[in-house]
Amino acid sequence: MDRLLNVTTGLSVILLIMVLISVRRAHIRVEYSSVWLIAAGAMLVLSRTRPLLDHVRNLIGLPDSPLALFLVAASFFLIMFFRFSVIVSHLRDDNIALAQRVAILEYHVQGLRNHEE
Repeated sequence: MDRLLNVTTGLSVILLIMVLISVRRAHIRVEYSSVWLIAAGAMLVLSRTRPLLDHVRNLIGLPDSPLALFLVAASFFLIMFFRFSVIVSHLRDDNIALAQRVAILEYHVQGLRNHEE
């Protein structure tokens, strides 16, 4: 069980480093990185603080602490993925609307050019 918690600690540290490097290189926006940093930090704290993890396990009613850690982490990441799916959907809709507006503007510009000739 301790080995699993150590692996989780390592994965959360790797996630923290990856997010910080991505923010530094401007691959990810700060408002999105904060959610990832909170998730990685929560995983790190839960995997290193056994009494807190046991308390969470008792609240959830699971028999095993690492199982509780992975359930909490998976739930949190599932919510994050849903949130990002909503954001991507909005961006896609905005992109379609923008492409339509550009097409209308190009149509009007072409009409003005034809009118001048």
